Amino acid sequence: MTSFHEPTALAQTVAQPTASLAPTATPTAASTTSAPPAPAATTAPAALAPVHPFSAAALLRSALDRVRNARPELADRLDLVDAQALSALRAGFRSAGAVDSQVLAVVVVGRLDLPSWVRETCAFALALAPEARDAWRRSFTRTVHLAGSPANLRERFTFDHVAGDGSMAWSGPAPGAATATLRRLLKTFEAGQELPARPAATVTVPDADTARPRRVAHRDLYIATAKVTVADALIHINHLLAEAVLDGLIAPGDRLTLRFVPRLTGLAAPFAMLRVDTDVHRPDQLQAYAGLTTEV
Repeated sequence: MTSFHEPTALAQTVAQPTASLAPTATPTAASTTSAPPAPAATTAPAALAPVHPFSAAALLRSALDRVRNARPELADRLDLVDAQALSALRAGFRSAGAVDSQVLAVVVVGRLDLPSWVRETCAFALALAPEARDAWRRSFTRTVHLAGSPANLRERFTFDHVAGDGSMAWSGPAPGAATATLRRLLKTFEAGQELPARPAATVTVPDADTARPRRVAHRDLYIATAKVTVADALIHINHLLAEAVLDGLIAPGDRLTLRFVPRLTGLAAPFAMLRVDTDVHRPDQLQAYAGLTTEV
């Protein structure tokens, strides 16, 4: 699915319609009197309905924007005209031979609390050095989630970020070979049940420098739940959060309100970034799985 983990810099997803003018009426001929001719009458430009942010065209544009921002050379070389083309690109990034040559992050999940995971995912991405950020973005923020106990692994492995309660730990982003031993030792985090709907929850992104005054933003994070497994939701939300941090949409001290909805389609909220991927039930179509709004 999206992990491409796969193409977003999904920022601005709504296509701007091209303006068009209705035909201009022909000026009326002058009358037989000496009065000057009446000025030509024109009709007002025809109003075009805006493209819906969840239309097929807008979703495709969102996914393509992600490719262009992360790997412009791929966007220029490949003919990414539909969902199938994006799937083929993603398959190349997921191939066994590609993993060890790509930069990726690894998350070891011992106990999952989604709001805590959102907060710590942002903290991990915010702490990255500029070179690591750039390399990770070029690999489309690829991340592997593994099931295991960080406390039982810390004597053998060094983690770059550990949740405050020790329930989760992050390594990388680094070339795949750097985490190959860890990935061979642990199984993929599997949670095949549908992500349950739950009440909204607000988290505050950690700020290591509380003494420095900064402007705090508040955004809504919409998460689709219908026919989306917990494991797949982690992939989608992870890409959205990581790339929002790298793009400067999420900063230390910001507040994110998690809102769980069956589908994002039909929401009137103004989105600054979307997580778009192939619809698992309709592989020839795209779906928005998560969305970060403009400031609320």
